[in-house]
Amino acid sequence: MSGESEGGFYLPDFCTPRVTLAVVLIVQLTATVLALAHHRPDVDFWTDLVRTSLLLLWIGLAASGLLCLLRTRLARLSVAAGSVTVLLLIAAVVAIVSACAWLIGRSQALSGISGASLFPPTPNDFILRNLIIGLIVTGIALRYFYVTHHWRRSVELRAAARVHALQARIRPHFLFNSMNTIAALTRSDPPRAESAVQDLADLFRATLSDRQDTITLAQELTVARTYQRMEQLRLGERLRVEWNTDGLPPDALVPGLMLQPLLENAIYHGIEPRTQGGTVSIGGELNGDLITLVVRNPLSAGPQAREGNRLALANIRERLELMYGGRALMKSGRFDDEYIVTLRFPVIEARPGGAKRPTAAGAPAAGAAAAAATRPSRT
Repeated sequence: MSGESEGGFYLPDFCTPRVTLAVVLIVQLTATVLALAHHRPDVDFWTDLVRTSLLLLWIGLAASGLLCLLRTRLARLSVAAGSVTVLLLIAAVVAIVSACAWLIGRSQALSGISGASLFPPTPNDFILRNLIIGLIVTGIALRYFYVTHHWRRSVELRAAARVHALQARIRPHFLFNSMNTIAALTRSDPPRAESAVQDLADLFRATLSDRQDTITLAQELTVARTYQRMEQLRLGERLRVEWNTDGLPPDALVPGLMLQPLLENAIYHGIEPRTQGGTVSIGGELNGDLITLVVRNPLSAGPQAREGNRLALANIRERLELMYGGRALMKSGRFDDEYIVTLRFPVIEARPGGAKRPTAAGAPAAGAAAAAATRPSRT
């Protein structure tokens, strides 16, 4: 099985500054441990530490550069073949850098400097010792990268499973009620019924796609508005939705099915049980590079109140964490007579021709949003 079939090769991208910094920190920690382990009274500790750090930095940065250049080829190999290849590459780098360091250290130019005594008279033991240390450290690092990759992969698969559960969660009563509404409109208002059928098709194309990933915020807002239009046909004046999202960047990337489930929950739990209906408020603002979205709905009391299983909230929280890391925030709860959900996440814009444009996984939702956007709103 190739690395691609297992979700990509498990090594991180050594071309990024973050991984390069991690390599430097690992190298420095290893150099400190080695200097402490073989410290001798006749050798100054700091001199030994500087020499060891310099040697390991050469090895670490050279190995990182090589893995950066060969990343595409390594990703085509199986995990076992790729791991063995990486070990052989690191061994070659260690041997070459160690031999060069020994030649420089024992050269005539440094023969009169006390630092030359830090290198053994023959290179074999020096290179062999460095090879063993290098392979041990590399093996531990590979194991760490492998476990981390599979842990993250399992989190992503669990999130994907929750997305499918969220998609399957489109309540049957919504479909049945929508079809009944459309059937009634075919007699009283055929053009409106035709438009409703198109809205329903767009909505289900976006929400039931098996390849949902990231879409732009404008597309997500369009999907949510499409859902609102379908519910508006059924609930009429009982449903009022206030949109205050004009100041948001339309090209910001967000996880698909982020806002529509929140609107669905707000209508299902806050509007339907109330005979007089109510208002759902959806607001957004941009502060620096952080987007804040707030969804509010009135609370229902008495026997008509409904309890949810919080599947949508848990799914959205997990996907925000996967996409934005610790910079994303989600809060929800009852405040006075309202239920409020707050989302906060950084701006990641889709640039023309850039790597952060929506992938093909977001295409179905994007197509549905685009199709819906070409028709006038009836809210």
